Amino acid sequence: MADKVLIYSRFELLDTGGKPPREVFSADELSGIRAMLTAGGSPLGAEAMDLFPKLGAIVCYGTGYDGVDLKAAAARNIAVGHSPGANAASVADIAMTLMLATTRRILVADQYVRSGDWAASKQSPMMRPQAGMPGRRIGVYGMGEIGRKIAARCAAFESEVGYFSRTKYDLPYQYFPSLEALADWCSVLMIAVRAGGETQHVVNADILGRLGADGYVVNISRGSVIDERALVAALTDKTIAGAGLDVFEKEPHAPDALTALPNVVFAPHIGGHTLDSHVAMQNCVLANLTAFFEGKPLPYAVKSV
Repeated sequence: MADKVLIYSRFELLDTGGKPPREVFSADELSGIRAMLTAGGSPLGAEAMDLFPKLGAIVCYGTGYDGVDLKAAAARNIAVGHSPGANAASVADIAMTLMLATTRRILVADQYVRSGDWAASKQSPMMRPQAGMPGRRIGVYGMGEIGRKIAARCAAFESEVGYFSRTKYDLPYQYFPSLEALADWCSVLMIAVRAGGETQHVVNADILGRLGADGYVVNISRGSVIDERALVAALTDKTIAGAGLDVFEKEPHAPDALTALPNVVFAPHIGGHTLDSHVAMQNCVLANLTAFFEGKPLPYAVKSV
């Protein structure tokens, strides 16, 4: 949610209003565009880049850039920037919120009170005591800025923390050599890995099965990381106990077999949607745009182009 007024005050902005550029502006108007501001998860491939012959920078609002074809951008000498870590604390907070709401069945408990069942002393199998956080094994998949903040928050809840990522870091958490090994060990799998082709549906039926009947999965990364069909099956047949989801394969997510399940807590991709996160992300955007138009390297460039 960039402050368009602030951007307008510093740059000449053509706003598509979320529509495809060619539906809003002529080819002549697009021909002069030198920088593009986009959401990192929005598809932006070679064909779209070719609409802007003078394009020199793609600036993603947010930490993600999985929608951008980095190879196509590199081939056209287009710099790609983002807002690394700007919303990490907010996303880590929503991960913890979803985990606690799911494992402690907060939505079920809320309805238990609202319905009058509690006042009537009506028994509910969903209100059985659940495991608490002390001693619970939390597996963090992806140990970037967000993953580290999730791990620190879980450790503060007196949980055991393990992780798997492409790199082993000098951290006070147990490292596992594979996602399979992490899933075998933990009871809650926190997905904080950066999305990409190599992580498409990597959390599949096998990984979910390894979590076990008392296991949970929480996803604040990208919906593409989980095989949603396998997730529905695992939740339906009680292969796992529950899930907390802030992201989905297709967004916005319409009611379907997944949203009909009672053992899932949902949020509409609001992990980074806090006032402080928006300020931090906006500052990164402005810094990237300012540097580009001054002929300088982007201060928050994507490193893996």
